[in-house]
Amino acid sequence: MDSTTAWAALLRVHAALTPLLDQELQAAHGLPLTWYDVLLELNAVPGRRLTMSALGAAVVVSRSRVSRVVDELARAGLVERDANPDDKRSAFAKLTPAGRARLRAASPTYLAGIERHFTGLMTRAEAQTVATALGKVLRAHDASVLVPIPGTQPR
Repeated sequence: MDSTTAWAALLRVHAALTPLLDQELQAAHGLPLTWYDVLLELNAVPGRRLTMSALGAAVVVSRSRVSRVVDELARAGLVERDANPDDKRSAFAKLTPAGRARLRAASPTYLAGIERHFTGLMTRAEAQTVATALGKVLRAHDASVLVPIPGTQPR
Protein backbone atom coordinates (compact mmCIF):
# COMPACT_ATOMS: atom_id res chain seq x y z
CA MET A 1 0.00 0.00 0.00
CA ASP A 2 1.41 3.39 -0.91
CA SER A 3 1.19 6.42 1.35
CA THR A 4 -1.96 7.82 -0.25
CA THR A 5 -4.12 4.67 -0.34
CA ALA A 6 -5.51 5.09 3.18
CA TRP A 7 -6.12 8.79 2.61
CA ALA A 8 -7.93 8.17 -0.69
CA ALA A 9 -10.07 5.46 0.92
CA LEU A 10 -11.01 7.81 3.79
CA LEU A 11 -12.06 10.54 1.37
CA ARG A 12 -14.08 8.15 -0.80
CA VAL A 13 -15.87 6.58 2.16
CA HIS A 14 -16.72 10.01 3.59
CA ALA A 15 -17.99 11.24 0.21
CA ALA A 16 -20.10 8.13 -0.31
CA LEU A 17 -21.61 7.77 3.16
CA THR A 18 -22.25 11.37 4.17
CA PRO A 19 -25.06 11.84 1.60
CA LEU A 20 -26.61 8.49 2.59
CA LEU A 21 -26.71 9.38 6.28
CA ASP A 22 -28.01 12.85 5.45
CA GLN A 23 -30.84 11.41 3.30
CA GLU A 24 -31.83 8.94 6.00
CA LEU A 25 -31.91 11.57 8.75
CA GLN A 26 -33.86 14.01 6.60
CA ALA A 27 -36.37 11.39 5.46
CA ALA A 28 -37.03 10.04 8.96
CA HIS A 29 -36.67 13.21 11.06
CA GLY A 30 -36.44 16.27 8.82
CA LEU A 31 -32.98 16.75 10.27
CA PRO A 32 -29.98 17.37 8.00
CA LEU A 33 -26.75 15.62 8.96
CA THR A 34 -25.10 19.02 9.53
CA TRP A 35 -27.75 19.85 12.13
CA TYR A 36 -27.34 16.44 13.77
CA ASP A 37 -23.59 16.97 13.97
CA VAL A 38 -23.95 20.32 15.75
CA LEU A 39 -26.61 18.98 18.13
CA LEU A 40 -24.46 15.92 18.90
CA GLU A 41 -21.42 18.05 19.76
CA LEU A 42 -23.43 20.40 21.97
CA ASN A 43 -25.06 17.48 23.77
CA ALA A 44 -21.66 15.93 24.53
CA VAL A 45 -20.22 18.83 26.55
CA PRO A 46 -20.94 20.02 30.09
CA GLY A 47 -23.67 22.64 30.15
CA ARG A 48 -24.56 21.64 26.57
CA ARG A 49 -23.05 24.81 25.20
CA LEU A 50 -19.89 25.80 23.35
CA THR A 51 -18.46 29.04 22.06
CA MET A 52 -18.90 29.37 18.34
CA SER A 53 -15.15 28.97 17.81
CA ALA A 54 -15.03 25.78 19.91
CA LEU A 55 -18.08 24.44 18.09
CA GLY A 56 -16.46 25.27 14.75
CA ALA A 57 -13.40 23.26 15.79
CA ALA A 58 -15.46 20.29 16.92
CA VAL A 59 -18.00 19.75 14.15
CA VAL A 60 -17.50 18.17 10.76
CA VAL A 61 -19.14 21.19 9.10
CA SER A 62 -16.64 23.78 7.89
CA ARG A 63 -15.89 26.53 10.40
CA SER A 64 -17.23 29.16 8.03
CA ARG A 65 -20.53 27.29 7.73
CA VAL A 66 -21.08 26.57 11.43
CA SER A 67 -22.49 30.03 12.12
CA ARG A 68 -25.10 29.59 9.39
CA VAL A 69 -26.05 26.14 10.70
CA VAL A 70 -26.42 27.52 14.24
CA ASP A 71 -28.65 30.30 12.87
CA GLU A 72 -30.83 27.67 11.15
CA LEU A 73 -31.00 25.61 14.34
CA ALA A 74 -31.89 28.71 16.36
CA ARG A 75 -34.74 29.54 13.97
CA ALA A 76 -35.99 25.97 14.45
CA GLY A 77 -35.81 26.36 18.25
CA LEU A 78 -33.19 23.61 18.64
CA VAL A 79 -30.29 25.85 19.68
CA GLU A 80 -30.06 29.30 21.17
CA ARG A 81 -27.27 31.82 21.09
CA ASP A 82 -26.15 33.22 24.44
CA ALA A 83 -23.88 36.21 24.85
CA ASN A 84 -20.48 35.44 26.30
CA PRO A 85 -20.11 37.68 29.37
CA ASP A 86 -16.34 37.19 29.33
CA ASP A 87 -15.89 38.15 25.69
CA LYS A 88 -18.40 40.47 24.05
CA ARG A 89 -17.09 39.50 20.59
CA SER A 90 -18.12 35.87 20.97
CA ALA A 91 -21.28 33.95 21.74
CA PHE A 92 -22.26 30.52 22.96
CA ALA A 93 -24.39 28.07 21.05
CA LYS A 94 -26.57 26.25 23.58
CA LEU A 95 -28.69 23.16 23.04
CA THR A 96 -32.35 23.71 23.91
CA PRO A 97 -34.60 21.01 25.40
CA ALA A 98 -36.31 20.76 22.01
CA GLY A 99 -32.92 20.29 20.34
CA ARG A 100 -32.00 17.57 22.79
CA ALA A 101 -35.30 15.79 22.21
CA ARG A 102 -34.85 15.99 18.44
CA LEU A 103 -31.30 14.62 18.73
CA ARG A 104 -32.46 11.74 20.90
CA ALA A 105 -35.27 10.91 18.49
CA ALA A 106 -32.89 10.90 15.50
CA SER A 107 -30.11 9.00 17.22
CA PRO A 108 -31.37 5.46 16.44
CA THR A 109 -31.61 6.34 12.74
CA TYR A 110 -28.09 7.79 12.74
CA LEU A 111 -26.58 4.85 14.61
CA ALA A 112 -28.39 2.32 12.43
CA GLY A 113 -27.07 4.10 9.33
CA ILE A 114 -23.51 3.95 10.63
CA GLU A 115 -23.95 0.25 11.37
CA ARG A 116 -25.56 -0.50 7.99
CA HIS A 117 -23.22 1.53 5.80
CA PHE A 118 -19.93 1.46 7.74
CA THR A 119 -19.13 -0.59 10.83
CA GLY A 120 -21.45 -3.45 9.88
CA LEU A 121 -19.26 -4.07 6.85
CA MET A 122 -16.18 -4.61 9.04
CA THR A 123 -15.24 -7.03 11.74
CA ARG A 124 -15.17 -5.66 15.28
CA ALA A 125 -11.36 -5.75 15.17
CA GLU A 126 -11.26 -3.83 11.88
CA ALA A 127 -13.61 -1.16 13.23
CA GLN A 128 -11.45 -0.82 16.35
CA THR A 129 -8.32 -0.52 14.20
CA VAL A 130 -9.91 2.22 12.10
CA ALA A 131 -11.07 4.11 15.22
CA THR A 132 -7.66 3.77 16.88
CA ALA A 133 -5.73 4.88 13.81
CA LEU A 134 -7.94 7.88 13.08
CA GLY A 135 -7.96 8.87 16.75
CA LYS A 136 -4.17 8.83 16.70
CA VAL A 137 -4.13 11.18 13.70
CA LEU A 138 -6.62 13.54 15.37
CA ARG A 139 -4.66 13.65 18.63
CA ALA A 140 -1.47 14.42 16.78
CA HIS A 141 -3.03 17.46 15.12
CA ASP A 142 -5.31 18.88 17.77
CA ALA A 143 -5.64 17.64 21.32
CA SER A 144 -8.74 19.80 21.78
CA VAL A 145 -10.76 18.08 19.06
CA LEU A 146 -13.95 16.64 20.53
CA VAL A 147 -14.54 13.19 19.09
CA PRO A 148 -17.79 11.44 20.06
CA ILE A 149 -17.40 7.80 20.97
CA PRO A 150 -18.83 5.71 18.11
CA GLY A 151 -21.88 3.70 19.06
CA THR A 152 -22.95 5.87 21.96
CA GLN A 153 -26.37 7.40 22.07
CA PRO A 154 -27.04 10.92 23.31
CA ARG A 155 -27.88 11.02 27.01
